This record gives sequence, structure tokens and C-alpha cells, in this order.
Amino acid sequence: MPADYNGYWKMISNENFEEYLKALDVNVAVRKIATLLKPDKNIIRDGDHFIIKTLSTFRNYNMDFVVGQEFEEDLSGVDDRKCMTTITWEGDKLVCVQKGEIEGRGWTHWIDGDELHLELRAAGVVSKQVFKKF
Repeated sequence: MPADYNGYWKMISNENFEEYLKALDVNVAVRKIATLLKPDKNIIRDGDHFIIKTLSTFRNYNMDFVVGQEFEEDLSGVDDRKCMTTITWEGDKLVCVQKGEIEGRGWTHWIDGDELHLELRAAGVVSKQVFKKF
């Protein structure tokens, strides 16, 4: 049985995020604001159906998906692109592949104790974020 992702999570660390945003070609003004933020995540899981809400004072982003089903993801508010996204289980990890303009784009979520880890990938750049259950 995969880990329990349900809950409200607060960011406690954010490494290499500006370089990740550069790899997505996000403009410098938005990058500067985004690197100052400490967004929260609210995750609701029902079986393989997930709703992940990323919440901040600047922008919110909602992702609603079913594990294993490809969908068109509208990344307005992130880098204003669209991509075809598939999220699968690899053990207890949620692994996302985003096919579009940016090579090697995706992310991996996993839980270790009371921490939610997120590794963001784009064009060979990796950013690591950690959230604590609240």
C-alpha cells in the first residue's frame, strides 16, 4: 500500500529552485518572487485520484489527476506551457513525466517519516523541496 499523502504540508527547504525556473525559461521578475515564497501543499487522495493544491501568497496551482492516466496539463501560472503529463507509482513514490517543449521535465514525490519530498526536474536541472506535515 503506497504511503499516505493526504494532508496539509508546509515547506521547510527549497534547494536550487531558481536554476530550475531558469531551465523552464521563467522570466527574472517571476523567478525572484518565486524563490522568496514558501508554498504549502494540500493533498487529497482517494485511491489513485489525487488533488494537489500548491498554495502561496503569489500564485496557487491545482493539479487533479488519476495515477496512470495521461492528461493535458495547463501550466499557466508556472511557465505558461501545456504538456502531456503522466504520473505513475514507482513503489511508494509518485513519478511524473511531462512531455512538451522542455526536455526531461517532471517530478517525483515521496514521503519519509513526516516529511514530503519533491524533486523537480527540467532540462538536466534538479531542484529539491521538503515539506513537513502540519
